[in-house]
Amino acid sequence: MGNGNRALSDPLFRRIGAIADRRGVQAYAIGGFVRDYYLMRPCTDIDIVIVGGGTGGGIAVAEELGREVKSKVNVFRNFGTAMLRVGKWEVEFVGARRESYRADSRKPIVEDGTMEDDQRRRDFTINAMAFGLNADNFGRLVDPFEGMEDMEAQLIRTPLDPDTTFSDDPLRMVRAVRFATQLDFRIESETFAAIRRNRERIKIISRERIAAEVEKIMRSPRPSKGWRLFDESGLLELFFPQLSKLKGVDTVRGRAHKDNFIHTLKVLDNIVPHADNLWLRWAALLHDIGKPRTKAWDERVGWTFHGHEVVGSKMIPGIFREQKLPMDERMKYVQKLVFLHLRPIILSEDEVTDSAVRRLLFEAGDDVEDLMTLCEADITSGNDAKVRRYLANFALVRRKMKEIEEKDHIRNFQPPITGEIIMETYGIPPCRTVGIIKEQIKNAILDGEIPNEYDAAYALMEKLAAEEGLTPASR
Repeated sequence: MGNGNRALSDPLFRRIGAIADRRGVQAYAIGGFVRDYYLMRPCTDIDIVIVGGGTGGGIAVAEELGREVKSKVNVFRNFGTAMLRVGKWEVEFVGARRESYRADSRKPIVEDGTMEDDQRRRDFTINAMAFGLNADNFGRLVDPFEGMEDMEAQLIRTPLDPDTTFSDDPLRMVRAVRFATQLDFRIESETFAAIRRNRERIKIISRERIAAEVEKIMRSPRPSKGWRLFDESGLLELFFPQLSKLKGVDTVRGRAHKDNFIHTLKVLDNIVPHADNLWLRWAALLHDIGKPRTKAWDERVGWTFHGHEVVGSKMIPGIFREQKLPMDERMKYVQKLVFLHLRPIILSEDEVTDSAVRRLLFEAGDDVEDLMTLCEADITSGNDAKVRRYLANFALVRRKMKEIEEKDHIRNFQPPITGEIIMETYGIPPCRTVGIIKEQIKNAILDGEIPNEYDAAYALMEKLAAEEGLTPASR
């Protein structure tokens, strides 16, 4: 894996080292920058630790660098940190510190410390490695906790006793899962056992902090790994009980349903190659969330989950609120896909009628492509012939959608006859009759009984109004 000198080829590092030498302090690049250099991952954030000069030592070096490169320095005196941009780099400075914790808080008591104190307070060994920046140790790797060996073994391990690390700051349990998922590493067995032992401590962590880590898991190449680790560690049932309830299989008279948790994780991984869209990934994770509440045994057909898409879509706002996800159009998008996720599957099982496709286009609108992607990801059968048959049927549904969309322009359509036109024509106020006529015109268009055109819709309005005993208002 080579030494760190190539990592420090940017003149910025020599400049920081020179300022540190002039001020009689030591400077080190530490953490993610060092880790990502060896993993050959892109990284534009640099954390610099300054040893000596007290807790404000980092701020003093940052301010001097800011003057030299003419860049604004943001100082956070309460935390003893300072941050500035230099070219492509976002550089954060901090004084080396020792931390101690009280049991009821994840806010540490901070004191000045040595370099080893600072490395000891890091979450994982792979994040505790540092490069020296002073003239006498420039580019030297400082790795007291064998982070390099853990990188080569692809292990997530804590520098100190893991029970102390996780009890001090329980967010680190979630971060362990996040790094294991992002980097495809393994959590070392003693570290993982400590997560299980300390899992209840997660309750003191704010949901916003957990949500930020979960987002990184959801954006990773195989997000199922993170959810599986959350489950095995016992964290899942504590912060996401609705997902945990998907687990397990019931059997009656020798007939079992599939494990919906395992199925859900397969759907999530299936969608990843087709979707950078974070919210489509969330729709995949939550598409069957209503199944535990709708599970029933039917003597004739076995296990059923009738209406789970309706129940699931109603659960989405509560889940988003609880998980501190955005309560805006993104939530409504996930809710809509959960509600509609069975529609193309039902279509592909039956004969594909024009009117069913029109209704799908009308209800899904611009999200119809994402809905089809979700449905294709939802086919997780081990039976290859069944998968091939479903995918062929979906291809037929897609073809039919294209034909009908070109012919009828149904996607996001508004029926040509509005409530205002009906009220004006017949001189009536807003009432149930207006709604009935509007709905019947909409259905006639979706069912292909009349074209999606003004004249045809107007003629149908006249017919329906006459049946309701309405007469046109005199002009």
